[in-house]
Amino acid sequence: MNKKFVGSIEAGGTKFILAVQDLESGEIVAKDRIPTTTASETLPKCVKFFKKYPVAALGIGTFGPIDINPNSKTFGYILDTPKRGWSGTKFKGYFEEKLQIPVAFTTDVNASCYGEYIARGKDDTKSYFYVTIGTGVGAGIVQAGKFVGLNNHPEIGHTLINPYPGDNYEGKCPFHGNRCVEGMAAGPSLEGRTGIKGEDLPRDHEVFTYAAYYVAQLLYNVYMTARPDVMVVGGSVLSEDDLVKVRKFFDEFNNNYVATPDLDELIVTPAVADNGSATLGDFELAKALL
Repeated sequence: MNKKFVGSIEAGGTKFILAVQDLESGEIVAKDRIPTTTASETLPKCVKFFKKYPVAALGIGTFGPIDINPNSKTFGYILDTPKRGWSGTKFKGYFEEKLQIPVAFTTDVNASCYGEYIARGKDDTKSYFYVTIGTGVGAGIVQAGKFVGLNNHPEIGHTLINPYPGDNYEGKCPFHGNRCVEGMAAGPSLEGRTGIKGEDLPRDHEVFTYAAYYVAQLLYNVYMTARPDVMVVGGSVLSEDDLVKVRKFFDEFNNNYVATPDLDELIVTPAVADNGSATLGDFELAKALL
């Protein structure tokens, strides 16, 4: 087979999504999902997949925290994480050694942000912000085609917020309680308040108003700091209808302080369907190595 392929690993806390793209056609020729167990079990299964579909380069977007500093002794490693069996995992180097190919390595949300940058026209005159509100809250920023965060990646999910009036939940974050976005808006906080998983709650439940309020605070703080041109909200917690509330709260926080674009164009859902932004970003980061 003369065709050249590039590969993607979107490494999540519950599953690894593996994909292979044909460089000539852009078609995804193979895809698989592997449950995230321990590193010693999960990584060899990934290697087995890519040996069936040999790739010229691989892009990895993973849960963190990770070491992205090229001058660090633990560059390419997963750092201390609550995910059992993953702290101190040599990730990037493992695949370089096993597959003998170049590997791009970043966070899953950085990869998603890069995918949105590609899908929205790869415009280097703009900056793009991507946040996922799911089991956790994570975000990435691409400015002029480059990631913001040279030696360390953003941890925007743990930026501080003010609780919504009447929301007396103590928060799910073990570090910040009810003072950070992740502790108050991520999926586990919905179940923590109600005893019901978020996907089983009616969409008019007040917890989604709370989550929209906290996400709006996060977006407003990021907008005041980085002034992105596009702010993409992904993940499973907020629906497109919930973004109406997010934009309303954002507008209230701004209180006409700075001029903004139309908020329907500033605060948007992903351009890539089926949560595929990270896979697209991984493919493009892999291609850049070639």
